[in-house]
Amino acid sequence: MKKNRAVIILLCILVLLVGVIYVDVFGVNASGDGSASDINLGLDLAGGVSITYQVVGDETPDSTDMNDTIAKLQQRVENYSTEAIVYQEGADRINIEIPGVSDANAILQELGRPGTLYFIAETDDEGNLNYASQTVQLADGSYGSAYVMNKTIEEMLADGSIKLQGTDVKDARAGSIQTNMGSEYAVDLTMTEEGAEKFAEATRNAYSKGESLGIYYDGSIITAPHVEAVLTDGNAQITNMSSYEAAEKLASTIRIGGLKLELEELHSKVVGAQLGVEAIDTSLLAGAIGLLIVALFMVIVYRLPGVASVVGLLSYVALVILLLNGFDMTLTLSGVAGIILSIGMAVDANVIIFARIREELAAGKSVKNAVKSGFDKALSAIIDGNITTLIAAVVLLVLGPGSVKGFAQTLALGIVLSMFTSLVVTRYVLNAFYALGARNEKLYGVGKEHKTLRILSKKGIFFGISAAVILAGFIVMGVYGAKTGDALNYSLDFKGGTAVTVTFDHAMTLEEANSEVVPLIEEITGSAVQVQTVQDSNEVIFKTDTLNVEQREQLDQMLIDTFSIDESMITSETISSTISDEMKSDTIIAVIVAIVCMLIYIRIRFTDIRFGISSIVALLHDVLVVLAFYAVARVSVSNTFVACMLTIVGYSINATIVIFDRIRENRGTSAKEQLQEIVDKSITQTMSRSIFTSLTTFIMVAVLYVLGVTSIKDFALPLMVGIVCGTYSSICLAGSLWYVLRTKFKPVAEKKRLG
Repeated sequence: MKKNRAVIILLCILVLLVGVIYVDVFGVNASGDGSASDINLGLDLAGGVSITYQVVGDETPDSTDMNDTIAKLQQRVENYSTEAIVYQEGADRINIEIPGVSDANAILQELGRPGTLYFIAETDDEGNLNYASQTVQLADGSYGSAYVMNKTIEEMLADGSIKLQGTDVKDARAGSIQTNMGSEYAVDLTMTEEGAEKFAEATRNAYSKGESLGIYYDGSIITAPHVEAVLTDGNAQITNMSSYEAAEKLASTIRIGGLKLELEELHSKVVGAQLGVEAIDTSLLAGAIGLLIVALFMVIVYRLPGVASVVGLLSYVALVILLLNGFDMTLTLSGVAGIILSIGMAVDANVIIFARIREELAAGKSVKNAVKSGFDKALSAIIDGNITTLIAAVVLLVLGPGSVKGFAQTLALGIVLSMFTSLVVTRYVLNAFYALGARNEKLYGVGKEHKTLRILSKKGIFFGISAAVILAGFIVMGVYGAKTGDALNYSLDFKGGTAVTVTFDHAMTLEEANSEVVPLIEEITGSAVQVQTVQDSNEVIFKTDTLNVEQREQLDQMLIDTFSIDESMITSETISSTISDEMKSDTIIAVIVAIVCMLIYIRIRFTDIRFGISSIVALLHDVLVVLAFYAVARVSVSNTFVACMLTIVGYSINATIVIFDRIRENRGTSAKEQLQEIVDKSITQTMSRSIFTSLTTFIMVAVLYVLGVTSIKDFALPLMVGIVCGTYSSICLAGSLWYVLRTKFKPVAEKKRLG
């Protein structure tokens, strides 16, 4: 690279970096669109709309019907945000909280009255119209002439005009079909067993008369597909949709209209953030301080390459902020976890590269060749580690529930950007430095030959320590389970509790509520309290563990005595967990599928299933150790628990892959060495990478723990334990596990040679 070209490259990178940072800070226009302040934030960071529905009817609804309704509503509202939550309140109410929005009326208009979907023939048996024709906007966005009901639902049920109801629909999904004209968007309908019979009869009558079958939701038509055949198998397809978005909107509306219970709006309100402005400010400050410390660390340890990595890291952070806006993602505490992990992986890639450059310099290569070889030899470890984690992120994004999707989105985005900044930005900057005259090898640091650590000789000790810690965790969980009924310190998110709504004599900020009211409530309840303020109101909602009658009376009296609250201004309702059984099962299934996919990828890349098995066992070890920490330290198990565990999974697998990649390389170049020597040598060669990467990631999380509010501390503390544990398992367990499997279960070809 010539000097002129090097100058141009550096200037282009710096100008683009400054430009992106400018957009991140100020946006693309005077309104600040595209800036960091414009990023959608979740309920925990910014609040949103809270809507409460009540079941129509005098009888208490069946719990099965309530759970089914909640599950389907959860699917529906995730169209607004993957972080939306739905939970039961009292015996016959359902509460929906949607982050990042503030117009409750617009959402209510779209949702209508859940559970009021009907399939209606547009003509009666004699062919006479029962409905008034008018021009309406259909679900696909187009306008057309349609018939609007002028009879009541009860009248149409009585005269047979309603052929099917929403409860006869089992599922509705958007999709596409191939035609002679290309791809066409459609909605696939699946009926229940009873619905299939009704649908067959409805389509038979409509087809014989050339009619369409109007689908009405909340009293208005959403589509009127023409019946082109008699459909007897309970499956149907609505075609000619204008776009996939229109098909998905129609499918979603049909799904919510198929609820077993009919709901009516009780009230809606805009609620404040659960963590508040303080949480955002402290998180931003912690991120800035952590990034500064990491930047100084990289420059001190790696010298000139460290300077190049700082430019790459700044580019990474700036691009993440820009693309969070570009992809309209909703950022929550779970999303912050994904970003923290990907920052660690961005540093990790640089550490791997720079360690390789030092090794090449120690082998006598010139600076130019060492830099080239360093990037080339580090490539496989970086790609394998990042793709393995990316596979997990994609699977979680596709199969995971809403709270997991937020984590998976930011993690996937971070992985792609970290690879780009490490392999492209850092490389160009470093090559430009060299072209401008930075050619003294002292600026890069020359690697030293380290004495090989005998890790495998102590594998029995390491296995024993790990087994003892995990066993202790299970014992503690068993003791607490027998004593309290809960093996872990489950929060409201997992076990539900009581929501107390209090109307004060003045509007109270979240910070005031946390400092003045929460400590008094915690004295009475003995549990953590979640707080939400209500916009344009004096109401504050306090969510705590389930309260008995005595505790409720004490709480009411405390509020009356301390804050002069009128007793009529205090209401209490039992609420269900925000993490439903379906969400738990979906998360478990998604994680299992992700592990299987990672195992398959490792098997393909390393041509030895033992590498995959060893990495998964090491990964499970880390999860169980952190679980033991949750049990012993009684750290609150909230919705961030899932994000914490997933972060550890991604972090652990990446660290292990780097060591396995070096074992694979050394086996190909050190044929005469014993297998045990190769494993120990590989662990030693990657030791600096393992320690430095863990240290930089640990620093980021530790600063977050020191400066963060209580909820963030509950997330950061076990994450720090997981980082330390992941480093330990990668160095002390993963290679040893592979060695044991490799020697105890030899490949068939090797057995034949020995036989």
